[in-house]
Amino acid sequence: MNATIYDARPCFLGEGAFWHPERGQLFWFDILRGRLLSRAGDQPLEWQIGEMASAAGWIDRDTLLISTETGLRRFDILTGGHEPIAAIEATRDDTRCNDGRADPMGGFWASTMGKPAAPKAGAIYRYYNGTVEPLLRDLTIPNAICFAPDGRRAYFADTPTGKIMTLALDAQGWPEGAPEVFVDLTSEGLKPDGAVTDAQGAVWNAQWGAGRVARYLPDGSFDRAVSVAGRNSTCPAFGGPDFRQLFVTTAQEGMTNPDAAQGCVFALDTPIAGRAEPRVAL
Repeated sequence: MNATIYDARPCFLGEGAFWHPERGQLFWFDILRGRLLSRAGDQPLEWQIGEMASAAGWIDRDTLLISTETGLRRFDILTGGHEPIAAIEATRDDTRCNDGRADPMGGFWASTMGKPAAPKAGAIYRYYNGTVEPLLRDLTIPNAICFAPDGRRAYFADTPTGKIMTLALDAQGWPEGAPEVFVDLTSEGLKPDGAVTDAQGAVWNAQWGAGRVARYLPDGSFDRAVSVAGRNSTCPAFGGPDFRQLFVTTAQEGMTNPDAAQGCVFALDTPIAGRAEPRVAL
């Protein structure tokens, strides 16, 4: 499986790859520059959000829910306008948004972290039925938020720990019990970043600094890895008409004199199908 550049616009911190299933369109973010990016065929699209933004879910064909440094916002794709839905750490100037994804029950999980990645300044929240509740605290760089297809298990990582964790969920999508280790990458020196699950329930995890996305089966065993030329691989998303294209965002952050591949979005065909992201219920 060979990855090619899908979009050559360099992102300082590309993140939040998200395929809108009704539009058949990929969206992603350049977090620190407050940009939402996309493509309409060969036409590049870009919106300035006005604050840091990092992750998205879909509300309807023309509306996204986006995670920003002050909370969740309703974003109109056609006009570029947006308005607040729910505040998350809006009064704090030392934290920002990071990872996020919709869960199969219609909720949306969003993480925060310290702007200088201060230890234990981050958290993971869930928006559901119009309210925001904190789920996990004392995290440093919370990432890898994704869900089993049946919605009864969540995954996340605190990147500096080198571990992907798993958490059982109840029928409404709320955590029950304590997190457990799903994959321990510390012996390999790998740093888990964004993740997504496929139709078989396996976790595809982008690994910062390694230029790859690795697939782990539901029992946590390693299956395969695919490489991209962007060394700081940050977030995968399945898309395309049959969800057999894997898109991967990358970042230039931390690099001196990055080459033209760093910070680009990559795409490759896979023999394993992903699945449509669930709709966020407001």
